[in-house]
Amino acid sequence: MPGKTITVDGNYAAAHIAYALSEVSAIYPITPSSTMGEWIDEWASQHKKNIWGEEVRVAEMQSEAGAAGAVHGALAAGSLTSTYTASQGLLLMIPVMHKMAGEMLPHVIHVAARAIAAQSLAIFGDHSDVMGCRNTGYAMLAANSVQEEMDLALVAHLSTYKSKVPFLQFFDGFRTSHEVHKIEEISYEDIAKLVEPKYIEEFRNRAMRPEAPICKVGAQNTDVYFQGRETVNKYYDAVPDIVQEYMDKVAALTGRQYHPFDYAGAPDATDVIVAMGSGCETIEETIEYLNAKRGTKYGLVKVRLYRPFDVKRFLETLPSTAKRVTVLDRTKEPGSIGEPLYLDVVAALAGKDIRIIGGRYGLSSKEFTPSMVLAVYKHAENNGFHGFTVGIEDDVTHKSIEVKEHIVTEPEGTTNCMFWGLGSDGTVGANKNSIKIIGQYTNKDAQAYFAYDSKKSFGVTVSHLRFGDKPIKSTYLITAPDFVSCSAHAYIGRYDLLKGIKEGGTFLLNSPWSKEEAFSHLTRDMQKTIIDKKIKFYNVDAESLIEQQPGLRGKGANTVMMVAYFKVSGIIPFEQALEGMREMTKKTFKKKGDDVVNMNLALIDAAVDACQEVVVPASLDEVCAAEDVKLIPDDASEFAKKIIEPSMRQKGDDIPVSAMSVDGVIPTGTACLEKRGIAPRVPHWNSEYCIQCGICASACPHAAIRTKLIEADDLKNAPDSFNTVDAKPNDHGEKFKVQVYCKDCTGCGVCVDQCPMNKNPEKAALTWSSIEKEEEACETVNEKFFDELPDNVMGKNTTKTIKGAMLRKPLFEFSGACAGCGETPYVKLVSQLFGENVIVANATGCSSIYSGTFPTIPYTTNKCGRGPAWANSLFEDNAEFGFGMRLAVDQNRTTLKSYVEKVVSNEKTPADLKEALEGAMAHFENSKTEEAIAAQDKAKEVLAKYADVECPDLAKVRELQDYFTDKSVWIIGGDGWANDIGYGGIDHVLAQDKDVNILVLDTEVYSNTGGQASKSTPTGAVAKFATGGKRTYKKNMGLMSMSYGYVYVASVALGADRAQTLKAFQEAEAYKGPSIIFAYAPCIAHGIDMSKTQTEQKRAVEAGYFPLYRYNPANPEAPFTWDAKDPKGSYQEFIRSEGRYKSLLKTNPEAAEALYTQAEEDAAKRMAVYKAVGELMK
Repeated sequence: MPGKTITVDGNYAAAHIAYALSEVSAIYPITPSSTMGEWIDEWASQHKKNIWGEEVRVAEMQSEAGAAGAVHGALAAGSLTSTYTASQGLLLMIPVMHKMAGEMLPHVIHVAARAIAAQSLAIFGDHSDVMGCRNTGYAMLAANSVQEEMDLALVAHLSTYKSKVPFLQFFDGFRTSHEVHKIEEISYEDIAKLVEPKYIEEFRNRAMRPEAPICKVGAQNTDVYFQGRETVNKYYDAVPDIVQEYMDKVAALTGRQYHPFDYAGAPDATDVIVAMGSGCETIEETIEYLNAKRGTKYGLVKVRLYRPFDVKRFLETLPSTAKRVTVLDRTKEPGSIGEPLYLDVVAALAGKDIRIIGGRYGLSSKEFTPSMVLAVYKHAENNGFHGFTVGIEDDVTHKSIEVKEHIVTEPEGTTNCMFWGLGSDGTVGANKNSIKIIGQYTNKDAQAYFAYDSKKSFGVTVSHLRFGDKPIKSTYLITAPDFVSCSAHAYIGRYDLLKGIKEGGTFLLNSPWSKEEAFSHLTRDMQKTIIDKKIKFYNVDAESLIEQQPGLRGKGANTVMMVAYFKVSGIIPFEQALEGMREMTKKTFKKKGDDVVNMNLALIDAAVDACQEVVVPASLDEVCAAEDVKLIPDDASEFAKKIIEPSMRQKGDDIPVSAMSVDGVIPTGTACLEKRGIAPRVPHWNSEYCIQCGICASACPHAAIRTKLIEADDLKNAPDSFNTVDAKPNDHGEKFKVQVYCKDCTGCGVCVDQCPMNKNPEKAALTWSSIEKEEEACETVNEKFFDELPDNVMGKNTTKTIKGAMLRKPLFEFSGACAGCGETPYVKLVSQLFGENVIVANATGCSSIYSGTFPTIPYTTNKCGRGPAWANSLFEDNAEFGFGMRLAVDQNRTTLKSYVEKVVSNEKTPADLKEALEGAMAHFENSKTEEAIAAQDKAKEVLAKYADVECPDLAKVRELQDYFTDKSVWIIGGDGWANDIGYGGIDHVLAQDKDVNILVLDTEVYSNTGGQASKSTPTGAVAKFATGGKRTYKKNMGLMSMSYGYVYVASVALGADRAQTLKAFQEAEAYKGPSIIFAYAPCIAHGIDMSKTQTEQKRAVEAGYFPLYRYNPANPEAPFTWDAKDPKGSYQEFIRSEGRYKSLLKTNPEAAEALYTQAEEDAAKRMAVYKAVGELMK
């Protein structure tokens, strides 16, 4: 019986089933599985009931290993429990998974299968993680689509109860987890009918309890362990039959029949692909097309139950006519003779007269298209080689097969729409609403998928929407759109926006131009395409409408474009669409309050008639056109030309293997090449009002506004437009300059907000302008000249002041962080103060994504080529990773010193070499200075003269010549890492009393995975995994760190006290031991105006919300300093002004006021404790 139709993604489908059949859920966030846990937590906070009429008891743990341990304990104690994870998170669970399977504890782990971090992290989907679990003893059940996830998640839960074998039920990360599709929901009433109480009772009777005491054996010896492992055989042998039994029962309920192996294609197929996961949908669509149109005899075996692998059923499924079998694995096992599924198929077909080859495809969600499927079949038909790859160009080992023919296999009548957006502009969210509206108001099948990179903001997003009368199995990106929308006119000339658009299609553009001007602002290729293919062209000026709603703070282009889409596309009657949009808007923004809802509703109404059709000329005679944007200068490096430019043009799929680094190492200093030009507004420097305080440069999250002192002689060749003022103080006639990097600016407004002169609008030192106006004023020319000038000219200034520190070149610039980011000013400060000597170990999280995402890196170098060296290991081990760096540097320096002494004491050593080595060693104990660096450079220069001398001692000195100077090790990460998953590591590293600096960027949530609660989240704050408001106290990690007595500890908030922040960073670096700084970093997840993140820091301190202090063991007489003044702001006013607290009135209205009160009491208690302990430590 068909169920209610809903339009949801794969994570929702999994969570729907898991909530119904769980009593306990232990959760921890990791992309792309996090939203499963978020749904579970949200439903529990709403008091939703499972099939037994109870709320699920949800616990957020400190790591995936912790979640697995909690699942184990809950199962052992007799409660039905589930969890959700992916990638490295799943690998952290493996030790416990072996134990839970060994104890025959029935449960399901739902996995959004994702790539494993190898040469780099990758957040996208493949089967690398689940394949690492093959020997854990878990049954493994794969779903290929959102509908299958709904159905097979249920099969997994039902099967585990009866079989007592735990299940790892997986589906492809992003391609299924985040694909939004119209499906049939299985109701809780129907689910309950399929659950057999006797198996639940059997499970309950095995629970640990004093009433029926048992011992779960702790250890077995050599005499019996082997026999114990063999006891489970009959249970695993029974699993395939049990799975089929419940597949049949689900089919009787839904009409959708599944088997452990399902076949699609010609009954007499000669060529068969064996695969699992979302790629099967593409393969099935392709063979339906090819068999019907070309008479091919292609087939597909879809593997659903991968473990246990039922050979008998597999052979029954495979057509007897098959001559060639090609096995596709979505993983790579270096050094193996074939990937896992291939090896299983080879074993299953042993003795059969069938040629079997294996290949790899789709790693990290790499596109897998019908054209690639055809290439795979052709490769097999031509007796192609084993171990091939498809979808890439391997010009090194030549394992890739060529895709020679492009085919379009989507069912006739399918409408394809593409929406180009700017990361964080809301385009993706609007299109999720659009597809739900289409699903709700039509009988059509509807699918949406969202392609984007891992940048935090301002990356390119492309939403792919399909709908049609026939089922959609197209698990690949659209290549032939009927409709194209572009929300960012800066994309014109950068990307091929109209590539593949169909004849008579539609193009919708958001731009500030009139309908008369818009056509002339397109490139010539776009204009030609529009004319030749008879494209309808519409333009809308979303920003002008948004300005009428100042409360939206510049947001809302996505809403305007959604209205325009429904207006011009005619997908459904516009009145229906308008009704749907209004309802979706209320649902989307209700947690943010009625004001936000009403502003967005008003924006919808204003946008109804805003879209205008552009008149397209009959020919291009005398029509102006925009030039293609030149992205990379002619003198750029080979890396920039071969890697960065294709990536920037969204053509990274074309980069061959030979262009990639073997070990994941890439150059730094490349973010400056992007010049994205995406800011709707940029600051303009009014030099006559500037007081030269440096606050704007300090505040800027992206280093897009900088200050510099310039000596008079260096201005001889300055452009006429290069405006400077006399420096204050002045040493030798220096000039002062503020330079805005317009095309690197995000327009966040933090600099304008923080400028002290802007309190008087008539004398504002920074005012708003546009990129176009600043370019007309030659700011691009000015920027180039500014960059070429000498850096770090200090005059009478020192780095002891913010003004002086900001005169140093930032060696962290133009990152992909959010506009207004609260974290990056701290990272930038580290680079300005210590960058020439820094090694950074960065925990996975926001800071690793904006610091190290391929291919453009914001860490850069000075003009001599020195700069921070940066690396990321994992999430959980970053403190240990950085500690290892410290050990290596210390060991290398010790070894160097030993061999230098040997060389210097050798009577054969030339005088100039001896002098240079002694000069460098003179700074050995105080080597983080310009003089020490110069002495090291001199020693390296002289060592090079003797490179041909055969002397082992001298060779060892040359090998270690970069270690005359010490390195500053900075261990950087967020509060989720520091307080939760990485806390044990931090604690241990601090206890080692080594010279490392730890910087905790405290956003009070897991920012990178979407804003889940951490132990740093304060009482009463609403976050994901704490939908009803966090009920527990913020962890006093600073206090815990101080308890060692020999650890430097500071708590800072840049916008509240810049001098205190600067002093803390310099004291931490100077301290010859471990240091840890907790830096308050307001985040977009807080629901605040991101142009005021540093004002928010000030408000937080003044309200008594966040403490400022320093504990410096180097001052034994008075180590503790309380740096905050007594609170003068209202605590309640502060927290209630932030969305994360304000939304508590919506998510948990009954408890809101009590939690607000408790939050204030907890904060006051925290402050009192810190002050009291500080007094004790004096």
